[in-house]
Amino acid sequence: MIESKAQLDEAAARIAALKEEIGRVIVGQQAVVEQLLWCLFAGGHALLEGIPGLGKTMLIRTVADCISLQFSRIQFTPDLMPSDITGTTLIDFGTQGAAAHRFQAGPIFGNLVLADEINRATPKTQSALLEAMQEGTVTAGGETHQLPKPFFVLATQNPIEQEGTYPLPEAQLDRFLLKIGVDYPSREELKQIVLRTTSITQPKVSVVLSAAELLDLQMSAKQILVADEVLDLAVKVVMMSHAGEPDAPEEVKRYVRFGAGPRAVQAIIAVSKVRALSAGRLHISWNDIRQTALPVLRHRLVLSYEAQAMGMSSDQMSEAILTAVEAAR
Repeated sequence: MIESKAQLDEAAARIAALKEEIGRVIVGQQAVVEQLLWCLFAGGHALLEGIPGLGKTMLIRTVADCISLQFSRIQFTPDLMPSDITGTTLIDFGTQGAAAHRFQAGPIFGNLVLADEINRATPKTQSALLEAMQEGTVTAGGETHQLPKPFFVLATQNPIEQEGTYPLPEAQLDRFLLKIGVDYPSREELKQIVLRTTSITQPKVSVVLSAAELLDLQMSAKQILVADEVLDLAVKVVMMSHAGEPDAPEEVKRYVRFGAGPRAVQAIIAVSKVRALSAGRLHISWNDIRQTALPVLRHRLVLSYEAQAMGMSSDQMSEAILTAVEAAR
């Protein structure tokens, strides 16, 4: 909890120390690491999208190693069943032969759950995550089981290999706080990756945060202040993603079928608070909203068929919205 400037600076220093420790293993990808940390300290879930081999799984595992969290990995496949994720009720006959029902927890019962290649599972299995992601509980055999805290789902998906995959439904996409795009490394970063991964000694990270400290930082982020005019700007960004809004950009009116909902405003403010905290500020600014809006809106805008045929992206629509809001300030 923040009660003084010294505590605010300490919180920012702890976040910076975590980012530095992750950098001992992960080369480059500063924006990806930063956005992933926004999710963790805002208490949300993240969807990482990128081609294979860009270090998505390694990044998530490294974050789990830097924070004292119970890590669990689920490799999604077409034959995966919901009970393979949530767990199932077993009949335990005991030592005396008396039958009793016992719940065997699945891999979802972890602090940080990696849902690898989430779009390879059927919609029925993907939906098994919905209750866990939204409520922090799992219902099985008529009983509701509480998931450990903190609890995060960090999912990955491959955007180019679509054979044998099942696109995530909009309702599930909306549960992810951010959609993070993982891009190719630069020339120098690629050289560093090769040097680190082909040498005798492999870089290792140390634990820099406990689960209790992570929860404390989450509470500290919630204390960051939001001025009414800044909140109005965040609301305006989301409202202008709706094609029926009078002051929406022409690109949105023409190419966006469905805009972002209320969770988008909640996400922008929650993530902006974390960004302000990591910078040692007690209030959020327009620049925080400007930087966090893209990963928040990326998976929440549904484009028209015309836009998809023209190769347009939701990021382009988001940039048009942000430019329009900025011009009207």
